[in-house]
Amino acid sequence: MGRKRELVGIKPKKGSNRQTFRCIIVTGLSGAGKSLALKALEDMGIFCIDNLPLQLLPRLVDLFHETGNPHKEIAVGVDVRMGVLFDEFSKSLQDLSRRGIGYQILYLEASDETMERRFSETRRRHPLGRSVKEGIKEEKKRMRAIREIADRIVDTTHTNPNDLKNILSRAIRLQKTRKMAVTVTSFGYRYGVPMDADIVLDVRFLPNPNYVSSLKNLSGLHRRVDKFVFRQRITKKFMEIVKEMLELAVPQYSREGKSYLTIAVGCTGGRHRSVAIAEHIKNFLLFKKFPTRIVHRDLEV
Repeated sequence: MGRKRELVGIKPKKGSNRQTFRCIIVTGLSGAGKSLALKALEDMGIFCIDNLPLQLLPRLVDLFHETGNPHKEIAVGVDVRMGVLFDEFSKSLQDLSRRGIGYQILYLEASDETMERRFSETRRRHPLGRSVKEGIKEEKKRMRAIREIADRIVDTTHTNPNDLKNILSRAIRLQKTRKMAVTVTSFGYRYGVPMDADIVLDVRFLPNPNYVSSLKNLSGLHRRVDKFVFRQRITKKFMEIVKEMLELAVPQYSREGKSYLTIAVGCTGGRHRSVAIAEHIKNFLLFKKFPTRIVHRDLEV
């Protein structure tokens, strides 16, 4: 514990032009979720690098400042694969402090049974090159001193990716994260359902403007086609249900940690009904303050 007090006592120099810059060091045991943690931090808008030797970290910070990079926080993953020794770790942290760079150490771990199961499921070898059980035991021994100086120890035994994201957000006191980006896509079933669709709405049951000679050569972006589609009683009832569903589901998707949500609206050819409905859904989501863009995939096919 004496070593911990020694490191914690190091403070960034006052007046440093780098006091606003912070480094988050993600470390811990193999199989405890460091890669997931870095992905979650990246989704929060933090620049992330995995397996960067700590000796290079101050140089990386220098590069950020010299190039005017807008990022004020970076996260680096450090583990036993980098040959981490406490003395080297301590020296690198002192170097950061002398340069006026604030840092925070997050240490991830899980139960032995959980880590053994994760290695078994992914069929990965333990980085220490032994049996998984022996590797875990040895790694705990090597990482003990680093665990002692961690600012936050996170047990991932019973956490899913969204739980981990919330834990990390609280641990590093992030006030803002990136909002989930929503894409509304119109498409034609004859060309296939979009592969990235999260929600698919099939509107082929609505009256088809394609069979109205004056509308056949127009698209769902045209006012006359839009008017035809939305003067139908069934369309109005359908949209009421869709809006209610989206108002419930979209915020929940965001809370569950999704970074991107794709809502696909399909009709037969992707030119009339799906386009008109997709435009109304886009406007509804924008009105509800969800960042939304629209793509009409098959409009020009």
